[in-house]
Amino acid sequence: LAKVSQIIDSTSSHSFSLFPLGRQNACSRKADHHHHHRIRTSKFGNFLELTPESEPEFLVFDLPWFHPSDRIRYDVIIIGTGPAGLRLAEQVSSRHGIKVCCVDPSPLSTWPNNYGVWVDEFEDIGLIDCLDKTWPMTCVFINDHKTKYLDRPYGRVSRNILKTKLLENCVLNGVRFHKAKVWHVNHQEFESSIVCDDGNEIKASLIVDASGFASSFVDYDKPRNHGYQIAHGILAEVESHPFDLDKMVLMDWRDSHLGNEPYLRASNLKLPTFLYAMPFDSNLVFLEETSLVSRPVLSYKEVKRRMAARLRHMGIRVKRVIEDEKCLIPMGGPLPVIPQSVMAIGSTSGLVHPSTGYMVARTMALAPALADAIAECLGSTRMIRGRPLHQKVWNGLWPIDRRCNREFYSFGMETLLKLDLKGTRRLFDAFFDLNPHYWHGFLSSRLSLAELAGLSLSLFGHASNSSRFDIVTKCPLPL
Repeated sequence: LAKVSQIIDSTSSHSFSLFPLGRQNACSRKADHHHHHRIRTSKFGNFLELTPESEPEFLVFDLPWFHPSDRIRYDVIIIGTGPAGLRLAEQVSSRHGIKVCCVDPSPLSTWPNNYGVWVDEFEDIGLIDCLDKTWPMTCVFINDHKTKYLDRPYGRVSRNILKTKLLENCVLNGVRFHKAKVWHVNHQEFESSIVCDDGNEIKASLIVDASGFASSFVDYDKPRNHGYQIAHGILAEVESHPFDLDKMVLMDWRDSHLGNEPYLRASNLKLPTFLYAMPFDSNLVFLEETSLVSRPVLSYKEVKRRMAARLRHMGIRVKRVIEDEKCLIPMGGPLPVIPQSVMAIGSTSGLVHPSTGYMVARTMALAPALADAIAECLGSTRMIRGRPLHQKVWNGLWPIDRRCNREFYSFGMETLLKLDLKGTRRLFDAFFDLNPHYWHGFLSSRLSLAELAGLSLSLFGHASNSSRFDIVTKCPLPL
């Protein structure tokens, strides 16, 4: 759904994904390309003993590099070249000659995580050519006897195509790049600067942090009481699998695979996980076992054990693990202090959907509006800087109505935290029976506050009596 890794927005440290993985959807998902620990106990399943074959890759691209002797004064410095950072760099650099520098320890590294999105989301923002695989339908297995078939196409993002497209546009717009890690951010009244691990200091009117959840550059004034989404995913060659090739499995909540695993079955009843699956052909599939949200975070070892039991029960024999990834996504919690001297985009700015983990498509869609707000200040003859600039750009990303909507989604997360497997099944059974306008909009963060209120009433009307009892007794208002 949304898997990613530590700094989902920065190629070197994070990544993001979306609902189950892709989930759009970190820290977010972590790819285990550098530290592979062989699990020698075969009871967990042979696929856990296989070493992923993929190695870190780099794009071949001639980037215009920052050089201290150039003495360029930048308008904007963006920390991180993940999807969020590059999308904003592409957008803001196209407006009124704004000078942008992107700083990342490895700007040409390929992003380590798989990203999944609803096809209509990328169509709306002109990125449909960045999908390398689409499925005309998705499905949700509520239990062994009930399956929801959803007439909404789903796609996998081509990480290389998307990154190449963003880099090409950045280069055309004059963006410079610096290969370094940012150590410190310093502020004066009308100017800020970064200090890098190579000793270089770079100055700009605005610093934007797109380095992901692990960042220490963005301030909070409230406890960060996140829920956590955790998942283990593999891109695997298998002898065979039971999935329809024209359907992407968004969620599989079945638990019959735990019939002979009393401990795992009992723990899954309390803190359920589901399978997310992208079948590419009869022998190639992306599989991911996901805990939608928990607090504290569910054990990663537990997630892998449940996945091994599920694949064994489904008769899926893994021949090769091409890639694997660990996803850990903080969800919900407070927004950063608004405004503050460092702007943010991506996971560090609070854009992860608190109820689902989706973020990539939303970040791609919101970057132009943030770029407009920046351009109004730095691209005008007035050159608005300092606190008025910070107020303008933070409100551009988080206007009051969007903050209110996020509170609603956070209520949804708090409800999910209180539901066991049966309650979770009942909730999604009712949720996917809603008018598509409601569930499409909810998953894509497109609904107004009035529409979210309408969704709540409709959900209550579609729910079973048991689910209504859950909503009344466990659901924090206003859901």
